[in-house]
Amino acid sequence: MLQGMMMDRPLSVPSIIDYASELYPEVELVSVTVEGGLHRSGYGAARKRIARLAHALKALGVKPGDRVATLAWNGYRHFELYYATAGLGAVCHTLNPRLSEAHLEYIVNHAEDRLFCFDMTFLPIVQKMQSRWPDGMAYLAMTDAAHMPEEEGSPDLLCYESLLEGQPEDFRWLDVDERAASGLCYTSGTTGEPKGVLYSHRSTVLHALCCIATGIESYKAGRMILPVVPLFHVNAWGLPFSAPLAGSGLIFPGPKLDGASLFSLMEAEEVHSAWGVPTVWLGLLQEIEKQGRLPNGLELVLIGGSAAPRSMIETFERNYGIQVVHGWGMTEMSPVGSTTMLSPQMNGEGQDRRIGFKTSQGRRVFNVDMKIVDEEGQALPHDGKASGELYVRGPFIASGYYGNEAASRGCVDPDGWFSTGDVAKISPDGLLWLVDRTKDLIKSGGEWISSIDIENIAIAHPAVANCAVIAVPHPKWDERPLLCVVKAIDGEASKEELLVFIAERVAKWQVPDDVVFLESLPLTATGKISKRTLRQQLADYRLPGQEE
Repeated sequence: MLQGMMMDRPLSVPSIIDYASELYPEVELVSVTVEGGLHRSGYGAARKRIARLAHALKALGVKPGDRVATLAWNGYRHFELYYATAGLGAVCHTLNPRLSEAHLEYIVNHAEDRLFCFDMTFLPIVQKMQSRWPDGMAYLAMTDAAHMPEEEGSPDLLCYESLLEGQPEDFRWLDVDERAASGLCYTSGTTGEPKGVLYSHRSTVLHALCCIATGIESYKAGRMILPVVPLFHVNAWGLPFSAPLAGSGLIFPGPKLDGASLFSLMEAEEVHSAWGVPTVWLGLLQEIEKQGRLPNGLELVLIGGSAAPRSMIETFERNYGIQVVHGWGMTEMSPVGSTTMLSPQMNGEGQDRRIGFKTSQGRRVFNVDMKIVDEEGQALPHDGKASGELYVRGPFIASGYYGNEAASRGCVDPDGWFSTGDVAKISPDGLLWLVDRTKDLIKSGGEWISSIDIENIAIAHPAVANCAVIAVPHPKWDERPLLCVVKAIDGEASKEELLVFIAERVAKWQVPDDVVFLESLPLTATGKISKRTLRQQLADYRLPGQEE
């Protein structure tokens, strides 16, 4: 085969900050700091600090391939660590502080982290866990000398800002193979031990380029994006890489993620778009209703992490004129797999139809191939009717799990497609519709019931603040759906009223057999409803007429 005559230059994560500092040096990074107040810089100044940090980390002995752990909020120092570690050929290993102690112990030891960097918020975790983590691991407090801890019981700490003092403001990044690892993120471990997904320079740069190619309006030079999704949650959906590459600014919210704090920050910084999970937007919508207005400048919200109910999309678009982009992906996909950036024909439809399209998971991102298969592994048509397990493949999708041969063996089929564990259907125009997670489908009398469909209906009722549907055993039908509801503030609705509300919209056999009212729903470490925990909490529940 005739080969092209192009230069073979490696794709490199540090090249992104080099590009942003050259073309967009004044585009801002704004951070709410743990110490209090705001920190402002442009990409030009950020690149100089990243270089100083790289020199400091190299002096500490950080080498290519070393894992550098971070336990931190969305802030400028966390952002700097992403690039400085990559520039040394090391691996930025983001840790989720919401994980259990057992999982934090497992992950840090499994990754064999060399350096542990943390915001001062998490000093108590470090103090408690240090004896259970690798011997010889160094600890770097992400603060200045004035805010270093003095109390007994703290490990020997290095000070972030003190290490940067006197370091050169330029650094020649290590020339590494584009397939070398640059990032490590573990799944939340909802089933078994957490599994590590190891990103490369190549996969990270390609993911950033393909996200920009979706046409999401956030990606324009000078527009400010607020990543409410944490940097420790799959790299804030790739924003630390895609935003600088597009010239978009970043507003980091730090530890304050409640609706009132987000509204105030959006207002002050004229945020154009904000990205986060549905539970975050519930809080913001409550604050918007309380204020009686939108924060100045807000035009778009991207909702991902779990399915957004139609009622939420309608509230943003119909009531407030805010464009919603609904996204889907996985840690193993870097993570963005699809978005509801609609075709011109779809955008030409009426508002009801457009909102209907956005209740889907959208259309695939370039370089993400999708197929659905039946129980025998045979491919099913993309006709919008057939549903099967969803498989994906592409250059920024995991081929296995770090240091876990057992999990790696089962995650990819013989043709190189990754099993997502989702049941889905795909329409002829490319819209992806998730039916459910395979483990959350309810099989009743031989028929499948989608918990997502019932949840989307129930949450549209004005008395429902949040809800989840789980399967409970039934002696005749095998399983039946149970609706778990958190009432809205001042919300009043009886079990019978909610069941009638659902019955008007689904087949009779799909209506839940009962409703349980709860004070709150358990969440995973990434802010999703934990149905696994919910099933454990209700393990002794019996449907009406089945009580012992």
